Amino acid sequence: MAKNPARPSLLRSLHDAEKSFLSGRRSSADELESAVRVFLEMLRGFEELDLAGPCVTVFGSARFAAGHPYYDLGLEVGRRLAEAGYAVMTGGGPGVMEAANRGAREAGGLSIGCNIQLPLEQQPNEYLDRFVEFDHFFVRKVMLVKYSSAFVVLPGGFGTLDEVFEVVTLIQTAKLESFPVVALGGGYWKELERFLRGTLLKEGTISQKDLDLIQLAASPADAINCIAESCAPSSGHRGDCP
Repeated sequence: MAKNPARPSLLRSLHDAEKSFLSGRRSSADELESAVRVFLEMLRGFEELDLAGPCVTVFGSARFAAGHPYYDLGLEVGRRLAEAGYAVMTGGGPGVMEAANRGAREAGGLSIGCNIQLPLEQQPNEYLDRFVEFDHFFVRKVMLVKYSSAFVVLPGGFGTLDEVFEVVTLIQTAKLESFPVVALGGGYWKELERFLRGTLLKEGTISQKDLDLIQLAASPADAINCIAESCAPSSGHRGDCP
């Protein structure tokens, strides 16, 4: 099928809209237009992501292709979450996100994606039962957090770190319930753990208690057990999870 020639230019215009919004001081009319755009985008997310049962968001890189060990890890995480009764939400793109969605769908679970429009055109992966496309990163992050009872962090880059530290900051500051945040990937996180303990904790910028906000799991099974202890699928809604 031929590609829609208007699609790349549309994506560029959406990307430019957010770039313009973040460019600094603008006219009142431009700021109002951006505010309306963001409001409507959030409304679309609320309508599409009104979930009946507990959901777990999986964060991870878009850069690990099928066959990579971290992709396989995402597959197992998605499968085990679905088998345990959780819907699985990701950023909706390729790599680890695709793997988690694929694992959930193949296990008969609900697979959800919050995709982001990028200048290089990140397409939603093909394993989504439901997805919403967003123009603004911050709106997308709100949706990835708002509807989830727990968070699984798989290996990733700046975007993944941004997402997980946003979540733990919200928990640290009591803006979000103390939902489980579980990291998988073994040695991938060792240097980060050393930095947290050897620099942040040592300098007093975080407390010993803050270190417990991210739990390291040895396997997907351990991660799901950790999540189930805090939020059983039978509870029905996110708000019922302690």
